[in-house]
Amino acid sequence: MLRLAALGLLVASAVTLCSSAVVLENGMPILWSQTASQVTELPVQNGILTPNPWHYLHRQSFYRLMIGATDPYMSYMGTNQNENPIWGLPMELGWMYSSGRLADPSGSTTCGLQTGDTTCISAESFWGCVTYFTSALPFLSAAQKGFLGENVQVQLQAPAGVEGFCTTHAECSTSYPDVMSKWDAFFQALKATTESTLPDNEKKDSILGVYWTAQTASTHASAVCNAKKTHYSTEEQSFADSWSNSAEYVAAAHFHSNLQKSLLFLNPLPSRVLRAGDVAPNIADLSQEENYTLSVFAWMRNINTILGGSLVRMWKGAMCSLSTREKGNQLLEQLITNPSFPTTTFLSVITEMTTTC
Repeated sequence: MLRLAALGLLVASAVTLCSSAVVLENGMPILWSQTASQVTELPVQNGILTPNPWHYLHRQSFYRLMIGATDPYMSYMGTNQNENPIWGLPMELGWMYSSGRLADPSGSTTCGLQTGDTTCISAESFWGCVTYFTSALPFLSAAQKGFLGENVQVQLQAPAGVEGFCTTHAECSTSYPDVMSKWDAFFQALKATTESTLPDNEKKDSILGVYWTAQTASTHASAVCNAKKTHYSTEEQSFADSWSNSAEYVAAAHFHSNLQKSLLFLNPLPSRVLRAGDVAPNIADLSQEENYTLSVFAWMRNINTILGGSLVRMWKGAMCSLSTREKGNQLLEQLITNPSFPTTTFLSVITEMTTTC
C-alpha cells in the first residue's frame, strides 16, 4: 500500500495541462486538412481502393473517413462536436508524426526524415507498425461492413520489400481472426445500438466497451512489432512498454477518447524519440511536463511489475459496472487535469469501487 501511495502521489503531483508535444494544427490532428474527406479521393485501381497505409496522409484519411461514416450512429456520445471515440487514434498518430516516431529508426532509409519524405511511415518503425493494427485493420473492417459505401473493395498497398502486413479484409481475417472479428463486431454494434431503447448513458458505455475491446485486440496483436524495438535506445524501449501498459487503464474504464479528452493525455507526451542517457525527470531539452509524464509512466509500469501485475488487476477489477467506470473516467481526468488531487482520495475510491464489485 505504501508503494501504491507513492505512485499515486507521483501521478497526482506530476501531471499538468501545459502542452509540450505538437498534437493539433488549427484545432485538428496535424495535416488533417490534407486528408481525404471522401472515399473517392483515395487511389483507385480497377474499381478497387488502393490506399497506401505507409503514407501519413493516407493513414490519417482512414481515420477521417471512419469518423465521418460512424458519427451519424453516435448521437448518444454527447452534444459537442468531435465526440467520436475514434478521434483518439488520429490524435495519437499526429503525436507520433510530430515527434519523429514514424521515421525509419534503422538509418537505412530517409523515410519520415526531414531529409527525405516527411509523410513516409517506415515499416521499420515500432510505432508505425503498432498503429498499423489500429488503422489499417479497422478501416478494412469498416469497408467490409458497408460504412464506406456499398460494395467498396479495398486492397491496401504493401511496403516495398517488406512482408507480414495483411492488406485485405480476407487476408487479415486469416492472419488475425480475433482482431478482425472484434472490429467487425464494433461496426455491427453501432447500427444495433442506434436502434436500442436503452438510455443514452448505457448506449455510450456499451459502444465504448465494444470499441475498446477491438482496440485492445489490435494492440495485443501488434506484439509482432516488438522485434522492431531493437532499433531504439533502451530508454525509448522502456517508454514504449510503459505507453502500451497505460492503455490497459483507459480501456478498462471505457475511456471516452473524443478529441478534447484525448488531447489531455497526449499533450504531455515526449516530443522526440528518447536517446541513450535520457533519464526523467532530468532530460534537459524536454519540458517539465514531458519529464514528469515519463516519470509517471515509468512508475506505473515498474510498480505494476513489482506487485506482480496487481495494480492493473485491481484497476480492471474496479471497472466492473457503468457507475464504477464513470468514476474511473473521472479519476483518470482528475489525475491529468488536477495536480493537487489527493492521493488518499484516489486510493480510497479505487478500493471502494473494488469492494462493491
